[in-house]
Amino acid sequence: MREIDLAVYADALAGESAALSARAERIRSKLRQAKIERRARNDLPTRTVDRLESLGILSAVDERAAHGELRELEESLAAVDELQAWVESELAASAA
Repeated sequence: MREIDLAVYADALAGESAALSARAERIRSKLRQAKIERRARNDLPTRTVDRLESLGILSAVDERAAHGELRELEESLAAVDELQAWVESELAASAA
């Protein structure tokens, strides 16, 4: 394999890894927000909760689905990172 091809592929994999990491962090943030909103729903008067829901400030999150999506993203990220490490080791070996 040509060194330049490996380097370009390693860069592409780094971008994919960054994108997957960002998506996973957005889901983690959504889950943290859902936890806060769940507590607010329990502590605030029903009328306030209804108003906040009508404004779209409080929303329902399917936490089970979000956790499943997060697991999938983390597994995908691990696979991409493993491939990236292999490509980089091939790149280092071709440079030696």
